[in-house]
Formats: sequence, structure tokens, C-alpha cells
Amino acid sequence: MSAASGAEAIRLNVGAGSDRGLRRMLNEDAYLADGTMFVVADGMGGHEAGEVASRICVETMRDYVASHELGAHELEQLIARADARIRAAAASRAGTTVSGAALVSERGVPYWLVFNVGDSRTYRLHKGRLEQISVDHSEVQELLEAGRITAQEALVHPRRHVVTRALGTGEDNQPDFWMVPVEPGDRIMICSDGLTSEVSNDHIYTILTSLSRPQDAVDSLIQAALRSGGRDNITVVVIDADGLQDDPEDASTAPRQEDTTTLPRLAAPGEPASEEDDR
Repeated sequence: MSAASGAEAIRLNVGAGSDRGLRRMLNEDAYLADGTMFVVADGMGGHEAGEVASRICVETMRDYVASHELGAHELEQLIARADARIRAAAASRAGTTVSGAALVSERGVPYWLVFNVGDSRTYRLHKGRLEQISVDHSEVQELLEAGRITAQEALVHPRRHVVTRALGTGEDNQPDFWMVPVEPGDRIMICSDGLTSEVSNDHIYTILTSLSRPQDAVDSLIQAALRSGGRDNITVVVIDADGLQDDPEDASTAPRQEDTTTLPRLAAPGEPASEEDDR
């Protein structure tokens, strides 16, 4: 597929897939991989409630981006709209995490507008290094940041599935945003925690760097999670962006920033409510 961003035509090569795993009766994940918006939503609440929440989230975003351009402000409003629709449909009995990336233009320069609520994740493979762009909204992440547990302890912590932000439930539904320049050779990966709970970052890195086709990488990552136990739903989206101008004299006059820029939340909610995701 191709998408215009400013004066540049960005060719996107995309792979996507989802599997209910080996222990779940339903797949409560949903994803969007179309046009310039890429989203993974991981529903929680059990039975059909989580499935409804994730589906509403993805449908709300899909319907909007079909006829509107996005920026951080518009995307925050869109996420708030999805939250309200989930609450109306499920009476706060269900929720969903959401993470993703939208291809946007800033002064004619293409960027990934990365967003996150909860513990689904967005990664970037950049110059041979796999980096997690999003930051988990979870009790374990807070313990890590406070220095009370190590990264290894976080992998097996009994509270590792407790999220502190979600759509459709709790008091905190505010997204975080990052502006990431679109660079030649970069690969974006978005996933639910059904992947990262089963497959190490080193293994994810090996797969992403050894398979050139995004769909092959997606299929291999899902199979790796299943071989490791498949205890949760598994959803993965992988995007490669090509067709960028490498000659700085031919590019837009707006400079490309080397570092990821974090955008602050536009509104400060009350104290976050912890939610145990039923995944």
C-alpha cells in the first residue's frame, strides 16, 4: 500500500495476524492495519466483554481515519470517543488496552505518531537495535521505575497483568504520545502482551531481523508465542516504510529529529485505578 505524507510518497509494507492462543476460548484481541493507522487492542473483562471492548476501539478508529487526518489532539479525542462508546456498550464491565502508530506529516516531514494506553506495546527496530517506544501502564512498570523489582523479576511477577490505564473501565484512560521520525530501514512492531509474555526481546529481535517480509515476521512471532505456551491471545502488526528520500538536499526543509519526542498528555486525570486484565 502507499500513503502520501507531505510531499513524499511513503510505501508501507505491512503484515498482521492474531491467534486466540492455546488456552483461551475466545480471542479478545482486535487490530487495525489499514491505510496509515495501525492499532492493537487487547480486551479484558472475560467472556465476550473484552472482545466487545477491543472491537469497538478498533472500529471507532477505523471509521474516523477513513475520512479524517490525524494529529495528537485529534487522536486524543478519538481515543476518548472510543472510551465513551465502550462504557456505553459494556457498562464499564469491560475494557481494553490499545497501542499503535499513525503515519502523520509534520511540516511536510513524515512521522509515526505512536500512542498507548495500557500494556500492549509498540516497538521500533532502528539501525539494528530493537527499542520499546511505548511505556506500559501497569503496576509492574511502576515497581520497575521505583527500583523495587528488576526486569527479570517483572517477567514473573504475580501482578504483571494488572494495568493502571485502560479504555472503558477505571478512572484513567489518557493516552501517552510519541513523535518518531520515519527513517529508511526502520521497522515498527505493535503487539498485545500475549507475544511479549511468551517471547523474549532477544527472540523477537532475531525474528524481526532475519525475515524481510513483514507477514513472514508476524507469522513467525505468533508461532514462537504458541511454542512457548500460548497462554494468552496473540496479536502482532509489523510495518516497513519505504520510498523515503535519503538525500537531505532533496528532503523537506524541516529537519528530521534523531531522537524520539515524547508528547505530554493534554489533560491530567485523577488518580489511576488499577485494573486486573482477565487475559
